[in-house]
Formats: sequence, C-alpha cells, structure tokens
Amino acid sequence: MELRHLQHFVAVAEDQHFTRAAERLLVSQSGLSASIRALERELRAPLFVRTTRRVTLTEAGRALLGEAERILAQVRSAHEAVAAVQGVLRGTLSLGAEQCIAGVPVAKLLAAFRRLHPDVEIRLRQAGSGELAEEVAAGRLDLAFAYRTDGDTEHLRPVPLSGEPMTVLCHPGHRLAAEGSVLTPRDLADEVFVDFHPDWGPRRVTDAVFAAAGVRRTVPLEVNDVHGLLDLIDENLGIAVVPRHFRHKRASLTSLPLRDSDDSADSQYETIALLPPAEATSPAARALMELLETGSG
Repeated sequence: MELRHLQHFVAVAEDQHFTRAAERLLVSQSGLSASIRALERELRAPLFVRTTRRVTLTEAGRALLGEAERILAQVRSAHEAVAAVQGVLRGTLSLGAEQCIAGVPVAKLLAAFRRLHPDVEIRLRQAGSGELAEEVAAGRLDLAFAYRTDGDTEHLRPVPLSGEPMTVLCHPGHRLAAEGSVLTPRDLADEVFVDFHPDWGPRRVTDAVFAAAGVRRTVPLEVNDVHGLLDLIDENLGIAVVPRHFRHKRASLTSLPLRDSDDSADSQYETIALLPPAEATSPAARALMELLETGSG
C-alpha cells in the first residue's frame, strides 16, 4: 500500500468527486482513478459508490478513512519532527477551537506562534467540541481547544487548561434580575432559553446540569455564534446559561450565579486542549502548547 494511494483516497472522500479531487491534487483524473482501483484491488473491497454526480464511501471506505487520515497525519508529523531536529519548524499547524473559549486567547497565542515560527502555515477552524474531538482523533487537526467531552481516548489526549463557573445571563428588566439571587435549575424551569447548538461546550454543560437536576428545559432560540446569543438576550427574548467570562462581552446584561442544586457547588465549565497521543503529536502542536503553558502567548 503506497502513501500516495491513501492521499488520493482521502482527497476523493473529502471532495466526493473525482474531478475536483484530481484538480486539487494536481494529477490527471485517469491517474487518480487508477490509484483508487489499485487500492481497492489490494484491499479486495470497493471503497466508493460511484454515480454521475458524486461518489460516496462504502462501508469498507468508511472503515478505511479514519485509519488513512491518522497514517497521513503521522507521516506529516515525522517529516516535521526531522525538520525540528534540524532547527527549523516547518509544515502546518491545524488548530480547532470553539468560539470565545475560556482561558485561551487564541488570536494572541497564534500571533506569538507566528512570530516565533514564520515558516509554519497556520490553519484555524471553529466548531463544536464533539466535532473538534473527532477531527483531532482522525488526524485532521493537530490539536483543539474545547470543552471536555467523551471521546475515543485511544486517539485523544485531553490536557486540562482552566475552569470557571456557569452563570445566568438575562435582560436587566427580567424578573430574575430584580430578584438578584443565586439560582438553581429548578428556578429556571419555566424560562425561555437562548442557547448554542447541542455540540457546543456551554450547551453540553447546561444540558448536563439540568438533566442531573431532573429539570426539563426546551431551547426555542438556538444560535451558532456568541454575539447572536447576546443580541437575543439584550432584546429580552430569553435567558442563557453560559461560562462566566461571557458576562464581560455585554455590560448591559445582568449576570447571576448558577448552582447545580440548593446545596451543591457552582456548575463548572472546563476548558481542555485535545491532542493526539504523545507519539503522534506534531512538533507544531507541541510548540503551541509550550507557548500556552509558559504564558508567552
């Protein structure tokens, strides 16, 4: 099995199209097709279902994709490790992060990294914690800053970074703002909620807190960005349960502490770095983590 066959296979799987994949790889379409056929012959299984408009993975193709991505990521790490030994950090840093992740100044961190390692191409992708975990485990991302999530521990290495309480944000004219007390999920049972998509870290924390308290809640106002959430609260259309640092993003809103129950500690949002196992972590990812841990970023 040749590496180029795996590279070709992953490209077709990503683009779901032979012509587009061939253009991206700068190879002929006939050469790409021959490469995929050779891989299918070696594995004795079809990898794609081909139609006139696109191609989709077969069951065998889906099984191969994750392993192929991890193999290619390890090969890239090997090349970058050799370059690092020679004194120059090269290659690509592929980073994932949730929006406004607690305790990690992503822009400042990347700016510091670029100043130190100008030959490394930086790629940044925002998504929810569950999706980011899958991307790191598959080797498509070098690391990600996310909320702690259940994942494939064989292919993921969580590094705790910071934690903070969750807080309730509401309009200053809301009845909760007038009461100004510490709240529990039971106090919020009948409220209208603004929240993120279920894959996002803050939503996962809030869902878990309410489930543990046995309080059912619905989220009629669902958004995929922080400012959209704040705008809806600012118009008194609902309340939100968010990490405490969100309160600094809109001074006009009222922030109230949230406890899991009447006698428990504050609910906690924990930020982590998600990395591959140590032997598969790229030099660029290690360099970024060193910057973060030393506070140089």
